[in-house]
Amino acid sequence: MSHRLRHGLSKRERQIMEAIYSRKSAAAAEVRSAIPDPPSYSAVRATLEVLVDKGLLTHRREGRRYVYIPTISPGRARQAAIRQLLETYFGDSVEAVVAALLRMDRKRLSEADYRRLIELIQEAEKEGRP
Repeated sequence: MSHRLRHGLSKRERQIMEAIYSRKSAAAAEVRSAIPDPPSYSAVRATLEVLVDKGLLTHRREGRRYVYIPTISPGRARQAAIRQLLETYFGDSVEAVVAALLRMDRKRLSEADYRRLIELIQEAEKEGRP
Protein backbone atom coordinates (compact mmCIF):
# COMPACT_ATOMS: atom_id res chain seq x y z
CA MET A 1 0.00 0.00 0.00
CA SER A 2 1.16 3.50 -0.64
CA HIS A 3 2.75 4.85 2.52
CA ARG A 4 0.92 8.08 1.79
CA LEU A 5 -2.47 6.43 2.29
CA ARG A 6 -1.57 4.01 5.06
CA HIS A 7 -3.62 5.89 7.64
CA GLY A 8 -6.48 6.75 5.35
CA LEU A 9 -8.16 10.06 4.76
CA SER A 10 -10.83 11.91 6.66
CA LYS A 11 -14.16 12.55 5.00
CA ARG A 12 -13.17 16.17 4.28
CA GLU A 13 -9.78 15.11 2.89
CA ARG A 14 -11.54 12.66 0.54
CA GLN A 15 -13.95 15.38 -0.61
CA ILE A 16 -11.05 17.70 -1.34
CA MET A 17 -9.12 15.01 -3.22
CA GLU A 18 -12.23 14.19 -5.29
CA ALA A 19 -12.72 17.87 -6.13
CA ILE A 20 -9.12 18.13 -7.32
CA TYR A 21 -9.26 14.84 -9.23
CA SER A 22 -12.37 16.00 -11.09
CA ARG A 23 -10.55 19.17 -12.21
CA LYS A 24 -7.02 17.71 -12.57
CA SER A 25 -5.80 20.71 -10.52
CA ALA A 26 -7.49 23.40 -8.44
CA ALA A 27 -6.93 26.41 -6.22
CA ALA A 28 -8.36 26.54 -2.70
CA ALA A 29 -11.35 28.69 -3.73
CA GLU A 30 -12.24 26.21 -6.51
CA VAL A 31 -11.97 23.30 -4.09
CA ARG A 32 -14.14 25.10 -1.53
CA SER A 33 -16.87 25.76 -4.10
CA ALA A 34 -16.85 22.10 -5.19
CA ILE A 35 -17.39 20.40 -1.85
CA PRO A 36 -20.68 20.04 0.01
CA ASP A 37 -21.21 22.11 3.13
CA PRO A 38 -17.77 23.67 2.79
CA PRO A 39 -15.78 24.83 5.78
CA SER A 40 -14.10 28.23 5.81
CA TYR A 41 -11.54 29.13 3.19
CA SER A 42 -8.85 28.93 5.88
CA ALA A 43 -9.92 25.41 6.83
CA VAL A 44 -9.76 24.32 3.18
CA ARG A 45 -6.27 25.81 2.87
CA ALA A 46 -5.17 24.05 6.06
CA THR A 47 -6.52 20.71 4.82
CA LEU A 48 -4.80 21.21 1.46
CA GLU A 49 -1.51 21.69 3.32
CA VAL A 50 -2.16 18.50 5.32
CA LEU A 51 -2.62 16.65 2.02
CA VAL A 52 0.62 18.18 0.72
CA ASP A 53 2.37 17.04 3.93
CA LYS A 54 0.94 13.52 3.40
CA GLY A 55 2.44 13.56 -0.09
CA LEU A 56 -0.90 13.28 -1.87
CA LEU A 57 -0.81 16.75 -3.39
CA THR A 58 1.82 19.11 -4.67
CA HIS A 59 1.31 22.74 -5.60
CA ARG A 60 2.62 25.44 -7.85
CA ARG A 61 2.24 29.17 -7.58
CA GLU A 62 0.16 30.92 -10.25
CA GLY A 63 0.18 34.62 -9.57
CA ARG A 64 -1.11 35.15 -6.05
CA ARG A 65 -2.63 31.71 -5.62
CA TYR A 66 -1.45 28.14 -5.24
CA VAL A 67 -2.81 25.49 -7.57
CA TYR A 68 -2.88 21.97 -6.13
CA ILE A 69 -2.17 18.87 -8.20
CA PRO A 70 -2.54 15.20 -7.14
CA THR A 71 0.64 13.15 -6.85
CA ILE A 72 -1.20 9.83 -6.96
CA SER A 73 -3.70 8.70 -9.60
CA PRO A 74 -7.35 8.15 -8.68
CA GLY A 75 -6.90 4.46 -9.49
CA ARG A 76 -3.97 4.08 -7.10
CA ALA A 77 -5.89 6.00 -4.44
CA ARG A 78 -8.87 3.65 -4.82
CA GLN A 79 -6.63 0.58 -4.63
CA ALA A 80 -4.98 1.89 -1.47
CA ALA A 81 -8.38 2.64 0.09
CA ILE A 82 -9.61 -0.87 -0.70
CA ARG A 83 -6.40 -2.36 0.72
CA GLN A 84 -6.91 -0.39 3.95
CA LEU A 85 -10.56 -1.51 4.12
CA LEU A 86 -9.52 -5.14 3.60
CA GLU A 87 -6.86 -5.00 6.30
CA THR A 88 -8.84 -2.97 8.82
CA TYR A 89 -12.31 -4.51 8.68
CA PHE A 90 -12.13 -7.83 6.83
CA GLY A 91 -8.97 -9.58 8.01
CA ASP A 92 -7.47 -9.18 4.53
CA SER A 93 -10.23 -11.39 3.07
CA VAL A 94 -11.42 -10.41 -0.41
CA GLU A 95 -14.20 -12.99 -0.12
CA ALA A 96 -15.51 -11.33 3.04
CA VAL A 97 -15.56 -7.90 1.36
CA VAL A 98 -17.38 -9.17 -1.71
CA ALA A 99 -19.88 -11.08 0.43
CA ALA A 100 -20.53 -7.96 2.52
CA LEU A 101 -21.06 -5.85 -0.59
CA LEU A 102 -23.46 -8.36 -2.08
CA ARG A 103 -25.49 -8.50 1.14
CA MET A 104 -25.46 -4.75 1.65
CA ASP A 105 -28.12 -3.76 -0.88
CA ARG A 106 -29.25 -6.42 -3.32
CA LYS A 107 -31.41 -3.92 -5.21
CA ARG A 108 -28.31 -2.06 -6.37
CA LEU A 109 -26.96 -5.13 -8.16
CA SER A 110 -28.67 -5.52 -11.53
CA GLU A 111 -28.69 -8.75 -13.50
CA ALA A 112 -26.10 -7.22 -15.84
CA ASP A 113 -23.91 -6.29 -12.84
CA TYR A 114 -24.20 -9.83 -11.51
CA ARG A 115 -23.22 -11.33 -14.90
CA ARG A 116 -20.26 -8.95 -15.17
CA LEU A 117 -19.01 -9.98 -11.72
CA ILE A 118 -19.19 -13.63 -12.77
CA GLU A 119 -17.19 -12.76 -15.91
CA LEU A 120 -14.55 -10.96 -13.85
CA ILE A 121 -14.17 -13.98 -11.57
CA GLN A 122 -13.86 -16.29 -14.58
CA GLU A 123 -11.25 -13.99 -16.17
CA ALA A 124 -9.25 -13.99 -12.92
CA GLU A 125 -9.37 -17.81 -12.87
CA LYS A 126 -8.07 -17.97 -16.46
CA GLU A 127 -5.20 -15.66 -15.55
CA GLY A 128 -4.17 -18.09 -12.84
CA ARG A 129 -5.51 -16.14 -9.91
CA PRO A 130 -7.58 -18.33 -7.64
